[in-house]
Amino acid sequence: MIALNHNLQHLFSIAQKPSKTGIGLMSGTSLDGLDIALCKFTGNGLSTHFELVQFITIPYPDDFKLEVQQVFARRNADLEKITLLNAYIGSYHAELILQALGQWKVDPQEVDFIASHGQTIYHAPQRLHQHKNCSNATLQIGDGDHIAVKTGILTISDFRQKHIAAGGEGAPLALYGDVLLGNKTGQNRVLLNIGGIANLTWLPGDGDFNRVLCTDIGPGNTLIDAACRKYFDKPFDEDSAIAYRGQVNDDLLTALLSHPFFDEKAPKTTGPELFNLAIVAEAQQRSGIGQISGEDLICTLSAFTAASIAGFVKENIAGDHIKIFTSGGGARNPFVIGELKKLLPQAAIEDSSLLGINPDAKEAILFALLGNEALCGEPIRIGTNPAVLMGKFCFPV
Repeated sequence: MIALNHNLQHLFSIAQKPSKTGIGLMSGTSLDGLDIALCKFTGNGLSTHFELVQFITIPYPDDFKLEVQQVFARRNADLEKITLLNAYIGSYHAELILQALGQWKVDPQEVDFIASHGQTIYHAPQRLHQHKNCSNATLQIGDGDHIAVKTGILTISDFRQKHIAAGGEGAPLALYGDVLLGNKTGQNRVLLNIGGIANLTWLPGDGDFNRVLCTDIGPGNTLIDAACRKYFDKPFDEDSAIAYRGQVNDDLLTALLSHPFFDEKAPKTTGPELFNLAIVAEAQQRSGIGQISGEDLICTLSAFTAASIAGFVKENIAGDHIKIFTSGGGARNPFVIGELKKLLPQAAIEDSSLLGINPDAKEAILFALLGNEALCGEPIRIGTNPAVLMGKFCFPV
């Protein structure tokens, strides 16, 4: 009988461990940095227990951001640059992981696996690309083999492809982790992540997985950040200082909210391919608005994020006693959160730390959890979402 090779034996031994140490990586569309979450897991599926041991966001330097922005969310991009960045980002992320482990005084040999999201450069659901013979599609770069070889740690990557292959849109993947970590019988919960794009998971208190809904809603920080870069040469609106200096332009806000995306049935996905400053310019033209100050624009875009989230909750989520737990960079945007509280007075809005989940670390934790499921979980059917285990295994040797 032929024995399993060394890599598969190692994989089998990790899967059998009662407790696993994993790293989750998240690099979002805002390109602010790499989120690195060191987690410990016991169990799997609905019996999963986790501990966030360490977390850090290592900011990206400006030259790295500029390199990625040259191919990010562009229908026509330099193929050679994409190819080079695929290898470079994997190697660079490995360097940042080793840097974090050194800072935490953790030996890489103590880590069982890395779960890497990669860097999304294009997301193309079928309703957006409209090529009848092509399915939903998405592309994340930052090759997992480069991470595995450079760190010496088993790496699980490219999670979104399985979801698409099984009939999904490849997003939002928060669904699986939100159900495993955030579900509570007797309490209607919304887990709202305001990253570049805003998405939520609705967890009804009756525990009926057929009613669970996970969907993108619309823009989170992406339009606000883009306007901050264009008008103020700032990466984001810190403490909503710019938004508070401006006034909401009601005509522009109405035009933005009338975009056909908001009439599409959930679940749905989107990205900066749709929600970028071109859509704002088009809304300005439709509404007959001429010049608008940078402050008023950022104030209006901040109100747009809040209004699109609140509108979705009102139209799609039943119940008067809803608890909304926020995460992502937008959870620290006081203007957006303040507007949400005004628009949804019936909801209790808090950040996800009340669930024992660091709101900044949540997405990295969720990918670590998906890595744990890839190792020792079983597919779970949740609503209309595909029951799949996601991720590709990359071995160090």
